[in-house]
Formats: sequence, C-alpha cells, structure tokens
Amino acid sequence: MNRFLVSLLATASLFTAASCSSDSSSSATNTVTTPTDAAADSTASHAGGHTYACPMDPEVTSTKEGEKCPKCGMALVHNDQVSNGKTYQMKFEPQPMQLVAGQPATLTYTPQETGNEKAPVPLAVVHEKKIHLIIVRKDLSAFYHEHPEYTAEGNYRVPFTFAKGGDYVLFQDYTPDGSGHQLGRQVVSVQGPKYTPVKFRQDQMQWQQDGYQATLSFDKDLKVGQLLAMKINLTKGGQPVTDLDNYLGALGHVVVISEDTERYLHVHPNDQADKGPNIGFNTSFEAPGLYRVFLQFNHAGQIHTGNFTINVKA
Repeated sequence: MNRFLVSLLATASLFTAASCSSDSSSSATNTVTTPTDAAADSTASHAGGHTYACPMDPEVTSTKEGEKCPKCGMALVHNDQVSNGKTYQMKFEPQPMQLVAGQPATLTYTPQETGNEKAPVPLAVVHEKKIHLIIVRKDLSAFYHEHPEYTAEGNYRVPFTFAKGGDYVLFQDYTPDGSGHQLGRQVVSVQGPKYTPVKFRQDQMQWQQDGYQATLSFDKDLKVGQLLAMKINLTKGGQPVTDLDNYLGALGHVVVISEDTERYLHVHPNDQADKGPNIGFNTSFEAPGLYRVFLQFNHAGQIHTGNFTINVKA
C-alpha cells in the first residue's frame, strides 16, 4: 500500500491525490462517490488505446500498461476496473448499540450500493484483506488496525473492545469488485472512564519501543502540492533491521490522518529487493496542517506499530 495521508485510501483524498478523505459526519453510514466521468474515459480509451488509472488515486492515469502510481505506489489498472459509475456506502451496526469501555463489542459492516441497497456488493481482496478497519482515538493518540471477516449473513464482523471511553473515529478502507477504492467513516462515542486527550504540536520524526527505533525522513521540505519521497529507517538495539517480514503483502504499511481526522491516506511502500533497514514510500499533501503518521511492520513474528507527527506547510 503506497502513500500515507484513507484515502491511513484510495479513498485517499487526504491532502493529495493519494489519499482518501471523508466528511466529519457522525452518522453510521458514509457514502463515497466514485468518479462519474469513467464512462467517458473508458470510451476514449477503447477508441484510441487503453488507459490505466490508480485504484486509490483515480486522477493518476497513463496509457502504458504496467506502470505504478507515483503517489501511492499501487499498480495502475485498466480504467474499466477503477470506476463503474456507481456510488457506495458502508452500513455500520455495533452490538451493543451503546459502546462501553472494557466491554467486548461486535462491529458489523455491510457494503451497499447507493440506491440499490439490497444488491450484494462483493469486495476485492486488497493487501490480503477485503476490509481494512482503522480505529483511532479522536485525538489520534491511539491507533488500531482490524480486519472484519465475511459472514453467512452477507456482512463483515470483527470483535473489538475499547479500552477507554471517549470519542473514536472508524475508517473502512475497501474496494468493491469492478470499482475504485472507497472510504467509510464513522465517529462513535464510547461510555466509561475517558482517555486523557493529547494535543500534538511539534514534529516527532522518531519513534522507539521494545528496543526498536524508527526514523522518518523526507527528500524535500514538507509543503503542499509536491511529490515527496518518504523513508523510514528501522533499527533494533542500535543495529539495522535487515530481515523484515511482509505484513499483509508488504514490507510496511503507513496510514496518515490529519489532526481533524477529515483527511486519510493509506500509503503503500515502493518495490524493493532488500528487507530493510529502509522502507521507501511516495506521497503528497493537498492541504497544510498537522498530521499523524502510523507505521506498521512485521519483524521476528510480531507486528509493531510506530507513530510520528508532522506539520505540512502551505
């Protein structure tokens, strides 16, 4: 998954063409519209050669097969696979309806075609899963990555226990078969002893835990509107980590979320022959502000989650 600031996608309309954004609606259903000019693009492509587009950033196109998106790193696919002109929404049903800290809950999701909600919506497997559920505290001080599983009822479920009360934001990163990347978003309030909000202000370019240290760097100043090469260097006990394992089909996963949680970007790593200590990404930002960067990597059989803070200038 290449490109950091949901669409944490393809839905990555975060700050750049490589992200997914969502509105700050607290409703249980979120609708994401796929590009409506796909039919015209498709007609043109079949008339004068094929066109290819990024599933996550559909504005990135090429007439050459086999190229990759410079923003998120995903392989470009035929335009027919990027948008079918339909719009989608994700129906959310928690059980119990009132979520309580410390009490197990079941989060149920049903992808729906807008205006034809009864029709089944098969989902494509992206990075080994059909839905990537990203759960963050509203202040972005905690991050969780879950994968709801398909059930016989035609929906997707995952058990989850909120450790603390307070406000959380839930992002669903998914791709219906034959369409482009989608992003669902809900805000939920959890009862119980509330977490203490954290206010992030300064850039935090290093993270360390359990003997690991990760250092985040960019090839240019963090400014809006330019393609950035992002690098994360990993060490353990002061020694380079050169034997990373894949996690969900990639050396590392990065999700970038803006301070107000309105902009989400799932960044995919670039192809590389080695296994560390550096993991390379490409990304860009469409809006200035503070962002939190969440890294996940797999080493020695364990998934580790690091976090950084960056300020993007206008």
